[in-house]
Amino acid sequence: MSENISNKYSNGTFYFENRSCDYYPCHSGSDHINCMFCYCPFYRREECPGNPEFIKKGKKTIKSCMNCRFPHEYGNIDRIMEKLKEDF
Repeated sequence: MSENISNKYSNGTFYFENRSCDYYPCHSGSDHINCMFCYCPFYRREECPGNPEFIKKGKKTIKSCMNCRFPHEYGNIDRIMEKLKEDF
């Protein structure tokens, strides 16, 4: 089933785009950013469905999500919800 682009990128239950945010777009390379999960729910997890980078800084390892748009892509809401359900 083909989805109408105007319906796909309209604010609603599974998609929220806040273009008036001071930080929008938080990631480059996309015309549309889903702000539903502004802060990634997987940030504190070592394993996540996105593509984070791990940067060594002295003895610490820092998780960087600068190049990851996984929680902001429209089609990933179902995968995010399934992963979050695993915690309960």
